[in-house]
Amino acid sequence: MAAAAAAAAVGGPQQSQPELPAPGLALDKAATAAHLKAALSRPDNRAGAEELQALLERVLSAERPLAAAAGGEEAAAAGGGGGPGAAEEEALEWCKCLLAGGGGYDEFCAAVRAYDPAALCGLVWTANFVAYRCRTCGISPCMSLCAECFHQGDHTGHDFNMFRSQAGGACDCGDSNVMRESGFCKRHQIKSSSNIPCVPKDLLMMSEFVLPRFIFCLIQYLREGYNEPAADVPSEKDLNKVLQLLEPQISFLEDLTKMGGAMRSVLTQVLTNQQNYKDLTSGPGENACAKKSHEKYLIALKSSGLTYPEDKLVYGIQEPSAGPSTLAVQGFAGATGTLGQVDSSDEEDQDGNQGLGKRKRVKLSSGTKDQSIMDVLKHKSFLEELLFWTIKYEFPQKMVTFLLNMLPDQEYKVAFTKTFVQHYAFIMKTLKKSHESDTMSNRIVHISVQLFSNEELARQVTEECQLLDIMVTVLLYMMESCLIKSELQDEENSLHVVVNCGEALLKNNTYWPLVSDFINILSHQSVAKRFLEDHGLLVTWMNFVSFFQGMNLNKRELNEHVEFESQTYYAAFAAELEACAQPMWGLLSHCKIRETQEYTRNVVRYCLEALQDWFDAINFVDEPAPNQVTFHLPLHRYYAMFLSKAVKCQELDLDSVLPDQEMLMKLMIHPLQIQASLAEIHSNMWVRNGLQIKGQAMTYVQSHFCNSMIDPDIYLLQVCASRLDPDYFISSVFERFKVVDLLTMASQHQNTVLDAEHERSMLEGALTFLVILLSLRLHLAEVWDQEFDPVMVILRTVYRRDVQSAMDRYTAFLKQSGKFPGNPWPPYKKRTSLHPSYKGLMRLLHCKTLHIVLFTLLYKILMDHQNLSEHVLCMVLYLIELGLENSAEDESDEETSVGGPERCHDSWFPGSNLVSNMRHFINYVRVRVPETAPEVKRDSPASTSSDSLGSLQSSRRPKVLQRENSGTAQVFSLVAERRKKFQEIINRSSSEANQVVRPKTSSKWSAPGSAPQLTTAILEIKESILSLLIKLHHKLSGKQNSYYPPWLDDIEILIQPEIPKYSHGDGITAVERILLKAALQSRMNKRIIEEICRKVTPPVPPKKITAAEKKTLDKEERRQKARERQQKLLAEFASRQKSFMETAMDVDSPENDIPMEITTAEPQVSEAVYDCVICGQSGPSSEDRPTGLVVLLQASSVLGQCRDNVEPKKLPITEEEQIYPWDTCAAVHDVRLSLLQRYFKDSSCLLAVSIGWEGGVYVQTCGHTLHIDCHKSYMESLRNDQVLQGFSVDKGEFTCPLCRQFANSVLPCYPGSNVENNLWQRPCNKSMQDLIKEVEELQGRPGAFPVSISSETNLSKEMESVMKDIKNTTQKKYRDYSKTPGSPDNDFLFMYSVARTNLELELIHRGGNLCSGGASTAGKRSCLNQLFHVLALHMRLYSIDSEYNPWKKLTQLVEDMNSQLGNEEQQPEVPILYHDVTSLLLIQILMMPQPLHKEHFTCIVKVLFTLLYTQALAALSVKCSEEDRSAWKHMGTLKKNICDAEKSYEVLLSFVISELSKGKLYHEEGSQECSMISPIAWSPESMEKYLQEFCLPFLRITSLLQHHLFGEDLPSCQEEEEFSVLSSCLGLLPTFYQTEHPFISASCLDWPVPAFDIITQWCFEIKSFTERHAEQGKALLIQESRWKLPHLLQLPENYNTIFQYYHRKTCSVCTKVPKDPAVCLVCGTFVCLKGLCCKQQSYCECVLHSQNCGAGTGIFLLINASVIIIIRGHRFCLWGSVYLDAHGEEDRDLRRGKPLYICKERYKVLEQQWISHTFDHINKRWGPHYNGL
Repeated sequence: MAAAAAAAAVGGPQQSQPELPAPGLALDKAATAAHLKAALSRPDNRAGAEELQALLERVLSAERPLAAAAGGEEAAAAGGGGGPGAAEEEALEWCKCLLAGGGGYDEFCAAVRAYDPAALCGLVWTANFVAYRCRTCGISPCMSLCAECFHQGDHTGHDFNMFRSQAGGACDCGDSNVMRESGFCKRHQIKSSSNIPCVPKDLLMMSEFVLPRFIFCLIQYLREGYNEPAADVPSEKDLNKVLQLLEPQISFLEDLTKMGGAMRSVLTQVLTNQQNYKDLTSGPGENACAKKSHEKYLIALKSSGLTYPEDKLVYGIQEPSAGPSTLAVQGFAGATGTLGQVDSSDEEDQDGNQGLGKRKRVKLSSGTKDQSIMDVLKHKSFLEELLFWTIKYEFPQKMVTFLLNMLPDQEYKVAFTKTFVQHYAFIMKTLKKSHESDTMSNRIVHISVQLFSNEELARQVTEECQLLDIMVTVLLYMMESCLIKSELQDEENSLHVVVNCGEALLKNNTYWPLVSDFINILSHQSVAKRFLEDHGLLVTWMNFVSFFQGMNLNKRELNEHVEFESQTYYAAFAAELEACAQPMWGLLSHCKIRETQEYTRNVVRYCLEALQDWFDAINFVDEPAPNQVTFHLPLHRYYAMFLSKAVKCQELDLDSVLPDQEMLMKLMIHPLQIQASLAEIHSNMWVRNGLQIKGQAMTYVQSHFCNSMIDPDIYLLQVCASRLDPDYFISSVFERFKVVDLLTMASQHQNTVLDAEHERSMLEGALTFLVILLSLRLHLAEVWDQEFDPVMVILRTVYRRDVQSAMDRYTAFLKQSGKFPGNPWPPYKKRTSLHPSYKGLMRLLHCKTLHIVLFTLLYKILMDHQNLSEHVLCMVLYLIELGLENSAEDESDEETSVGGPERCHDSWFPGSNLVSNMRHFINYVRVRVPETAPEVKRDSPASTSSDSLGSLQSSRRPKVLQRENSGTAQVFSLVAERRKKFQEIINRSSSEANQVVRPKTSSKWSAPGSAPQLTTAILEIKESILSLLIKLHHKLSGKQNSYYPPWLDDIEILIQPEIPKYSHGDGITAVERILLKAALQSRMNKRIIEEICRKVTPPVPPKKITAAEKKTLDKEERRQKARERQQKLLAEFASRQKSFMETAMDVDSPENDIPMEITTAEPQVSEAVYDCVICGQSGPSSEDRPTGLVVLLQASSVLGQCRDNVEPKKLPITEEEQIYPWDTCAAVHDVRLSLLQRYFKDSSCLLAVSIGWEGGVYVQTCGHTLHIDCHKSYMESLRNDQVLQGFSVDKGEFTCPLCRQFANSVLPCYPGSNVENNLWQRPCNKSMQDLIKEVEELQGRPGAFPVSISSETNLSKEMESVMKDIKNTTQKKYRDYSKTPGSPDNDFLFMYSVARTNLELELIHRGGNLCSGGASTAGKRSCLNQLFHVLALHMRLYSIDSEYNPWKKLTQLVEDMNSQLGNEEQQPEVPILYHDVTSLLLIQILMMPQPLHKEHFTCIVKVLFTLLYTQALAALSVKCSEEDRSAWKHMGTLKKNICDAEKSYEVLLSFVISELSKGKLYHEEGSQECSMISPIAWSPESMEKYLQEFCLPFLRITSLLQHHLFGEDLPSCQEEEEFSVLSSCLGLLPTFYQTEHPFISASCLDWPVPAFDIITQWCFEIKSFTERHAEQGKALLIQESRWKLPHLLQLPENYNTIFQYYHRKTCSVCTKVPKDPAVCLVCGTFVCLKGLCCKQQSYCECVLHSQNCGAGTGIFLLINASVIIIIRGHRFCLWGSVYLDAHGEEDRDLRRGKPLYICKERYKVLEQQWISHTFDHINKRWGPHYNGL
């Protein structure tokens, strides 16, 4: 950004030096700089100074307008014609040279750094940086540390968290104002300033001269570049252009700040020196350019609505051009709340009229605050003007970083903080206008949090710069721009104004930076103290809070559904929480001790004044307007929370801070209205207001809000209830909940304010509220948090279903622990005793109104009136029990009834104590009932026995007396009662303060008697609460006389009652508990209970069943019906079912979900029958209409991950730990195949091994079948279905129509009968030789397949297509291993390997062995049978050359061995001893015609076992040492002549050794070989163990195969007997084999030809090979087959170890630090998620890796989010996290940043899903990744 004058500097004459060519330029600059430095070092340096000034004038002049740099017309003028940038670079070069004073710039930097007293870290970071916060070490809540300082310090056991910086920040390590010194890191613990030498004067001398000019130049550019936007929309493009051009300059300054303390103090001097600023910017000078620049500066000031004090403008009158900010002058909110004019011009309204237009915005009249806070700015230093431009340009990141980098300099910090405060109002105005307010907010907070977190600094600025005044004023001013008239209560005459939640200011949380600063400074005690002492500030603040009081008013829609559901409630809740509640919590934290009483008194006083003003403004007397609710009452909540603190911590007398009764009555109304509205919302009475009203009800109790909303509300109601007349309070509650009319003894009533369907839930709501009010102890006493408290659960749950699930868990717990078997009620808990100040709350339980309500409800429940539920009864009993627990202690038993007749209640209760009222009999009650009620009809008098208590029940209808008797009973009206009490209270207070009470206007709440169609009837009741309870007990238990007083049997109960603190049980136990407590508290009660029980009660009508029992009976009945239906269906489907079960399918029965085995059929069934799940028909699979199994084909590399080590590999967490995959199963098999291919004929190599360890195809099924033609039409319909599916129909994917399991192919079921199996399993008497011949013939017969391939049937087509699917499931590289691409040998190898893969995987699912037997197919239904048919069909197409059929080599001796070796030029066949026996087995079996005869199978197995055993012996001989070999050789030859030498391993081993030693196999053992071979001393036991382990894998696979092909069960066994059990199961062991002596594997051998001959023949093949390649020959003999189960990598205990290593690790491909790093949990590879840097042919790295590592399945841990992501083919899903915090919660995206620990159970589940290939089935939320991960 430099200057045209640079041209002069480069080209023009400079001092006395001639023009130099470019190369000499650097020298020239250095020389000039050195010369100037020398000149300035002289004592008289005026000449030098002038010379330097002149040079700087030229180099840094700002005459070239910026537009030129952008537009380019004059760009050529830039020196050297290097385009716009060249001149600026030139200027920077000059500056660097001058600073260094002629030396090298880098050396200069190093020299300055040496003088850095690094006591503070001060590292500045920007958004997304990972930092730490430790609450234990922090003094300020905003303290933060960089990772390095955090890990270098000691924070073990501290309360810390990691966080990703939202806005940026700086490290506070070393700053003892912000954090405790104990938390400093090692580097900043030492106060190193003492040993730092003094800075030499001449080092920074040039800087002091050059930097002021440089900074002034920067400011001039900023002035130049700023054009006030025309239409109030800053054209960000222009601003960004200017900033881009200035980038090098600002970066240069930023680099200077990084040079350390010495340079920072020079910069501080320059930035804060007022003289410098004055000299350079002294306004209009001789320089036209400077003059213009100063004018632009003044214009910018003016357009910001600010005045420049010396300006000729008269204060307060601005030119119209000033734009919208003139609001500042129009009016400012003072302490007065009066309304100014309604501003209809809406000039501030940027939203136009989007739904807000209707409500006009309100301006307040000008207040008393000092206007200058808002709009006067005077700049006196560079720093001040720099900050001004930083704000004007909306906080460019580079500028912010530069200003923050300077903060470690203490002097700068103070100056900068004061400057920041001075500009605070201007920041707010810019923020309001900004279109990027989010980014800007972050940058503002980035700065302010560094300044205000420091208590010392905050205090200083508060004292010197009125920080608090400024903040509160600015906040008030900001909110004032969006006020509207409140419509609460009295819509027409309301004088109250509230914020409009629809405004952008609230919707976008634009206010949060200012509020967060305010909360930050209030966290400092000294600042909060000033705030709480300053009455003016408190008044202003309460004024601010009242803007939120009653905002976002909801009006209940009564007719049609609301058209537009406004979502403004989010804004309202956020605003109350952030702008009101959080500052409140900040203030409360300083009111903890007795000495702070005064503060609380101040807050409470101004809060009450504000509330009084509010009540007056909305014209409130005593009735809330109906059908309105606001959830926002911040003034009430301030008042409540400060009251709570006063009593709890400051020992204030509660009454001294409470207002008079009338005010209390007003205070209670609105919080009570919210509680009633909650019940209404839950009763669906607000359903026409849309979903958002439910959202509000939930948010109100939600965990983030409840402490600041519902809790203070309930507490305030508790305080009001403890001080007001209890009868008044109780009747108010029932009236608010609109259930007054329901509380009548009559069986029918009319409710004028509530629909019948809402009555029950509203009554439940009212009672629940009373229970919460009376039991909640959050602010009243100790809180009980250890056990299950249903009251707390109800209070805290958002959904009602959560309460139910809590109860379900509680029920299950009681059943498990044996405490209670039935259906329990919510447990009753004895509450902790109240704080003395709140004792009055318990009077609610002892007031007649409540007793009348309880009596009425008990009576109604007993009489089965409608709309009453078990829940109501539960609450009623709960309240009675609470009352008994909290009864007055002094109640004398024989008390006389209270003297003097009680008004209105004579016919009800004598006193107010529940204990005595319980036994009081109530004879007659007068009720108002509709004319139609049963009570009105004249009844013939019922039995006249007056003493019979039961006459009530026997007649089932209350006796109605004649009207004239009515004097004995009175009607009781709750509403009338409340009115009377209200009048009393008002009169009492109005006699003191002559107030006129407004006459009642609302007639909505009519007393129940006013409706014309009601008539009076008198009911005979003759019950007391006690008698009702006893009858209730009979009713609940369903037995007559079920209650028997327990003390009659055991008098101890009364003397030493064991009443537990916590009572479990149901209604019956609750009634028993209450009666016992009543008897304990009064002898009279005890007597009356006994008396009632003695009278015989008539039989209970049979239909009385409690809800709980009804439930269980219903259940029984339903079950019975279901059973009958089931029987019927079963009978109907019996035949279908039977045949269905007999196929390989199984039925999901609800009782036991055990997959069924493939069962062998009964002989009479001829063919397998399948059910099609689409068309529902069942029948056999036929050639023209085949049926298929729904299968999922997926490529899998799980097998390839097996290692021969039980311990899983660890995830690398240091550079040293790396994982090399050379020891995996896949790698070992690869090496073996390529070794074979090097020396032997290719086609023969491809038969000697199996592939599919990596990218093998695994086939699994859900077990359901369908017709293939049905499936095709099903796929068609899916294709046409436009609904977004989680799968791709084009790729053949679908979900099973029945069970919705994911699938992608259909495997045809081979038509055939099951019955032959039985015939074929009969014991065969053929000799081994015959069978061998048969096998050979069958293999050679090409057309021996029942389905002839030549005729194209539907079945064969389907088989071909499914084979194609199987091939396409895996990538080509996992199928083609032949040297000649496309050779048929490839397909042959691939097909039998598919069978191998599926068998091996099933073995892994069973845990790697078959010890557990065959009851389950590893929990998965198997489709191996069908798969085998498909593979066999295709394998038979490739006939093996008959002269090279391995079968011959195994079963026949060759005459001339040498002819076998092949000629020299062509490669030999693979020797039979190098063949993989399991592969041979599969080849042999798949070459046979299907279905296979059992005897042929056994024959093949026997033959192959001989080969396997010989291989084992050969491998053993290679493994042992030369001495061992000669010893065995010798020993074996001795035994050679015994009878069964062929079954003695010693003989065979010695023979193998002697045969193999003919070659050079054993000779090559040099010294290095011996070390490789394990020096085990071989004993006969260890040899036997080795041989068995060598053979076991083959036996396991073979047994599995037999199990699938012939449906035989696998026996279970101990691990040590596995070999013998499997071999006998496979028919290798003769049946007569005795098992006493130790089992010897050789006894299973059954040689088809003489053993020694065939062994000689096999060994001869190797001999010729080992003569040339002894080393390889040996390696090929040792086949390692002991693979352990596959595992995912082992993860470290603590997540931080992973995070710290990987989140800064560079990617090995692109060497950058990835934005989203991830690591593969299978192999440990580090990859960039979504990184474009590592993309290859449109595949991002994770997708690519998932194909290479897992053949399409990838499991990645996302480092920055702690979650695991699964990639499966073209889809992905988020799996969740295996790292949880101390509470067992996930922390996705590390938002909370608490330490996370591995959850082993979850990791086990993940591993299980990987091994069992069930990701697709278990995880439901899949989406396509489009290769972009």
